[in-house]
Amino acid sequence: MRGLNVHLLMLMVSMIWGGSWAVGRLLALSLPPATGAWMRYIACMIAFYMWFGYKAASGQDVRWLPGSRNSWWRVSVIALFAVMGYQLLFMHGMRFTAAGDASLIITMNPIFTVLLAAPILGQRITRKMIYGLFLSFIGVVVVTGWSPNTDIPLDERLRGDLMIMLAALCWATATNLTRIMLESEGEHGATSTEIVVWYSLVGTILLTPWWLLDVYHVGFQVPNNEDLLAILYLSILSTVLAYIWFVVGVERIGATSASSYVFLVPPFGVLGGWLLLDERLGVSLIIGFLLIVGGVRAVQKESSVVGRSGR
Repeated sequence: MRGLNVHLLMLMVSMIWGGSWAVGRLLALSLPPATGAWMRYIACMIAFYMWFGYKAASGQDVRWLPGSRNSWWRVSVIALFAVMGYQLLFMHGMRFTAAGDASLIITMNPIFTVLLAAPILGQRITRKMIYGLFLSFIGVVVVTGWSPNTDIPLDERLRGDLMIMLAALCWATATNLTRIMLESEGEHGATSTEIVVWYSLVGTILLTPWWLLDVYHVGFQVPNNEDLLAILYLSILSTVLAYIWFVVGVERIGATSASSYVFLVPPFGVLGGWLLLDERLGVSLIIGFLLIVGGVRAVQKESSVVGRSGR
């Protein structure tokens, strides 16, 4: 029963992350992009540090901030990609493209993570990895070019989809940089959870000038009730709670089993777009999804083979 509960928890994580695409588009269409991203991360930081406070009160060791100048530098670089870059591209992209389309395209993130491991971590790129990238790219072309959401002009969808792909690239870069930080700081270095909280804090600071730029151009935007619900969903549920649950899943059933649930995110993303935004469903989304996931699995499988054989 305990194992079953964890799998149900992972299913809920997939549903929450899938729903974040439709909710993100609703917020992006209501508030200026940087404003929505900044408000989201203000709420995130309140929740993260309340969680740290709970852990500290229960006697657990908590490091509230990075302990060295080198750690601050590493965390700042990660925040540049994981928070500022990703969030600005995500919010701008969701103004232009359909939530369902974007949830499929972001699935390419694992491919970018593997390919960026070559220049960043020195991992070898093989012909099969290039094949997987090509297969997924064809899937993206199918999703973008033959999307059933034709009520959104093609030029807008192209612009939005490109931003979502760049957002995936930012996240993949941050993933590899986080891996470097975890490996380089040794046994007594930062945990993955601490790094997430720290770069979220720095990222909130980096988003602040962009929010002030929004204020300068359009004035201070007061979120309405729907905006507040969207911000709380994206921050408390999607960023904080779902991440904590995902970590629990990794600890209980292993990284491979927990990560497999990520492939359920796009179907829930398409479903969320249909339910909340009246987006259309179509065969092209299924074909694109299968091509993208097929390419991702090919790259991941080959990466594990290369990893076992050494860099």
